[in-house]
Amino acid sequence: MLVLNCSIKLLTLEKMLKSHFPESLKVYGAVMNMNRGNPFQKEVVVDSWPDFKAVITRRQKEAETDNLDHYTNAYAVFYKDFRAYQQLLEEHDVINWDQVFQIQGLQNEVCDVSNAVANSKQLGVKLTSFKAVQFSPHSALPDTNALKGSSPRLTYLNTADADLLNRTWSRGGNEQCLRYIVKLISCFPSVCVRDDKGNPVSWSLTDQFATMCHGYTLPEHRRKGYSQLVALTLARKLRSQGFPCQGNVLDDNTASISLLKNVRAEFLPCRFHRLILTPAAFSG
Repeated sequence: MLVLNCSIKLLTLEKMLKSHFPESLKVYGAVMNMNRGNPFQKEVVVDSWPDFKAVITRRQKEAETDNLDHYTNAYAVFYKDFRAYQQLLEEHDVINWDQVFQIQGLQNEVCDVSNAVANSKQLGVKLTSFKAVQFSPHSALPDTNALKGSSPRLTYLNTADADLLNRTWSRGGNEQCLRYIVKLISCFPSVCVRDDKGNPVSWSLTDQFATMCHGYTLPEHRRKGYSQLVALTLARKLRSQGFPCQGNVLDDNTASISLLKNVRAEFLPCRFHRLILTPAAFSG
């Protein structure tokens, strides 16, 4: 196991990961953010260098952590050989198994390998799988003439909006998520539509893996085209900064799937897998 601390090696890794799209997109997004200020205090672990077979991004050991915060205690995985990934998982000190955390990736063996090692350590595992998508660089923005006045207004999120986002996110409603959302808004691109009182009515933001997330429109403001406008504007903003325009959608989220088809987003051949792992000490 090697920790890549050298900035030249991290820039080299970023370039190398490009040749393994789309499976490497989550790790690639994390590494891009590391090479651009590293606001989430991440580091990279590889099985070997430069001919690596497995890569894991994780929180730096010296970073302040909350053992219940699986939002921030997040690992992204890419491998060329799943056996190398398994060996990394089983090595001492690669993963902090004493806290609640998540592992995510775009390869099927992430689920089987992670689950097997977690079960051997008596951790509970919650798996969620999604369709993975990328936004087309050729998608045209919808007509924004209606938003050129003072209300409604197309703008970006600020940290004062975090409580609303925490309450409306299916993954949220807790202190850890609130802190996480504040951090995302502070560090990464976001887009929102605000009403005449300045309150967000539709929004999307970007996570630590450069993935568009928490796209949401308040029920009373739906069917106005806001979700499409927000998604395409955020995708354009990410692309202008050199980031991939990636997202995830649950199979039963028919409204979002329809929106993605309408804007000609590409549904990737791989699926996005997120595992939340909980030690027995925190399972009550």
